[in-house]
Amino acid sequence: MASSVLEAAWTAADFEDRLRRIGRERYHDRHPFHLKMHRGELSRRQVQCWILNRFYYQKNIPIKDAIIVSRLRDREDRRRWIHRVVEHDGAGGDEGGIEAWIKLGEAAGISGATIQDESNILPAVQFAVDAYVNFCRLKTVEEAVAASLTELFAGALIAQRIEVIEKHYRWIKPEGLDYFRRRVSEAPRDARSALEFVLRNARSRQDQEKAVAALKFKCDVLWSLLDAVELACSES
Repeated sequence: MASSVLEAAWTAADFEDRLRRIGRERYHDRHPFHLKMHRGELSRRQVQCWILNRFYYQKNIPIKDAIIVSRLRDREDRRRWIHRVVEHDGAGGDEGGIEAWIKLGEAAGISGATIQDESNILPAVQFAVDAYVNFCRLKTVEEAVAASLTELFAGALIAQRIEVIEKHYRWIKPEGLDYFRRRVSEAPRDARSALEFVLRNARSRQDQEKAVAALKFKCDVLWSLLDAVELACSES
């Protein structure tokens, strides 16, 4: 990394291409567990296990976003980012994404009390998610924002997930899909804002490479989460 200090920065187009390439190569839509899900090969228990453990990630999203907001020095940047906390925590009669995920669990036969009980979360899932929150706390704010750019790749996966559940997992009640319907439009909008911030603020080659590494790290977090779920919830 140190040798890159003297190297010329990538152009904005090349930098963005390198970020998007990470999604094509490392995003968790390629994980075997997701591939099985999309083919309709998961059991009810496996889907419930995924919903239950993924909730720990969902409930920590507004926490990491609040950390990022507290570190943004520009008021306009804070204004653009703070809505993410509200989207997940809810406000003004909108229950938010966290509550929507609890309703997904209930639609899949998991009680609200069970899904909110952290003692049910796999240790490896908790470790991976906590590592992401700490990353956003300890790294530069540019790296923290860059790590969120998995949203660049999330829109298509979320739309596909709705189709997959409606086709293969009809035992999940339709009202449980509200979370995904919300995120189909929210994720691309959030991704555009975060990408603009990273392209604007990571101007040296060193900062650009740190941003690329941050996005790789986040992909590893999501991949590790699925590794843990796949191993613990195997039907074999």
